[in-house]
Amino acid sequence: MRPLKQLYLSAGLATFLLLGCTLGPDYQRPDLVLPDAWRMDYSSASELVNQKWWLKFNDPELNRLIDLALAENLDIKIAASRVEEYLGLLSTTRSQFFPEIGYNGGAERNRISKEAYGFTPGSDPYYSQYEAALGATWQLDLFGRVQRQNEAAIARVYETEQGRRGVIMSVITGVAASYINLRGLDRKLTIANETAESYKQSLDIFELRHKYGTVSMMEVAQIDSQYQQAIASIPQLEAQIAAQENLLAALIGKNPEGIVRGKELDEMQLPKVPSSLPSTLLTRRPDLMQAEQNLVAANAEVGVAETLYYPDISITGALGLASADLDDLLDGSAKTWNLGANITGPIFTFGRVEGQIQSAEARRNQAEASYRLAVINAFRDVNDALVSTSSNERTYEAQSKRTLALRLYAKYAAMRFESGVASYLDVLYANTELFDAELITVDAQVSHYTSLINIYKAMGGGWVDDAATATETVNVEEKMEQQPIL
Repeated sequence: MRPLKQLYLSAGLATFLLLGCTLGPDYQRPDLVLPDAWRMDYSSASELVNQKWWLKFNDPELNRLIDLALAENLDIKIAASRVEEYLGLLSTTRSQFFPEIGYNGGAERNRISKEAYGFTPGSDPYYSQYEAALGATWQLDLFGRVQRQNEAAIARVYETEQGRRGVIMSVITGVAASYINLRGLDRKLTIANETAESYKQSLDIFELRHKYGTVSMMEVAQIDSQYQQAIASIPQLEAQIAAQENLLAALIGKNPEGIVRGKELDEMQLPKVPSSLPSTLLTRRPDLMQAEQNLVAANAEVGVAETLYYPDISITGALGLASADLDDLLDGSAKTWNLGANITGPIFTFGRVEGQIQSAEARRNQAEASYRLAVINAFRDVNDALVSTSSNERTYEAQSKRTLALRLYAKYAAMRFESGVASYLDVLYANTELFDAELITVDAQVSHYTSLINIYKAMGGGWVDDAATATETVNVEEKMEQQPIL
C-alpha cells in the first residue's frame, strides 16, 4: 500500500473513532422551586425591567455620568479583558480536535571515531546530514475528553460574559445611587448654610437686644449654641460631598475631580416600579446566569476526570527529505516518511484517578449548591427591594409632613416669644427639631430614590444588555462563531 493512501486510511479511521462515546454526565438544569409571590402580566413586567430606567429620572447630568462610566469605567474594561482571556483559552482547547502540523529542518556536520566498531581504516570520518520535513500529530478524542474540555471552556466564556454584564449592572446602579446621594448631600449642605445664616441673623439681633437690656445673656447663649450647631455640620457635609464626588469620578474612570450637578432631588421624576413580577424574569440576572454557567463547566469537568481511566491514542506522521549531500536533498531518492500510532493508559494509579473524579464531583456539587443559593438570594434581593421601596416611600411621606408641622411649630413658638408669652427655650427646641427633621427628610428622600434603583438592580433584565452596547463590546457570539468548526 502506498504511503499516502495509508495516511488517508489512518485519518479516516481516526475520524470514525472520534464518533465514539463521550464519558461523563450531560448537563441538566437543576429543578428549582420558584415562588409564586411575585406574579403579574409578563409583558408589562418585561417592559419595565427592560427599559433604561435611569432616563426616567430626567436628569441630563445623570445620563451623562452613566454614559461616561460605560465608556471609561476600569472595572468594565477589566471584565471585558477577562472575557477575551477565556475566549483565548477556548481557542486553545478547541485546537485539540485537529491535527497539529509542524515542520523541522536541520544541517549538521559530524565526525565519527576511527575506533568505532565498523569503521573502515582509510575512510573519511567526517560526514554531513541535511534534513527537511513536515510532521503531524493527532490525538484522537475517542472517549470524549477534549469534548468535555470544550464544553467546560465554552461555559467559562459565557460565565465571564455574565460576569461582565454583572459589572455593568453594578456600575450603572452605583453611579445612579452615588449621584442621588450626592444631590442629597448638596441639599443638606444648603439647609445647613441657610439655617446657619438664619441663626446668625438672630444672634446679631439678640446681641443688640442684650446690649440694650431687653434679653438676657442666657438667651443670647442659647441662640449662639444653635448657630454653632449649624456651623459644625457644614464641614462634615463638605467632606462627605468631596468623598462622594471622588467616588463618582472613580466610577467614570477619572482621577478625583468635581462633579457637575443637574436637577435637584425634588425636580427629578421617578421611574415606575412594579409591585410584583414573574419569577422567570429573574433568571436573566447576570449573577444567576454566571452561577449556572459555572455549574455547566463543573459538570463537564467531571467527564474530563472520568476519561482518565481510559487510554490516550495519538497518530503521528512525517514526510520529508534527508541527504548527506545538500545538492541531493531535493532528489526523489532523498524522500523519507514515517507513520505511527501511540497508546498510553493507566493500569495502577493507586487512587490518583479516583481522587480526581471525587474532587471534580465535589466541585460540581459545590457549583450546584452555589447556583441554588444564588437563586434564593435573587428572590430575597427582590423581596427586600420591594419591601424597602414601599416602606421608604411611607417614611419619606411621614418625614415630609413632620417637617411641615415643625415649621409651623417654629413659627408660632417665635411669635409667642416675641409676644412675651413664652420663653426662648420653646423657640430653641422648635428650631433644633426643625433643623434635624429637614436633614432626616432629605435622608429619607435619598433612601426612597435609592430603593427604586435597587429594585432594577435586583431584577436585572434587558436594560443590562442595552447598556452593554455602550461599552467596549465583546461580542461573544460572534467570536464563538470565529472558532474552528467542529
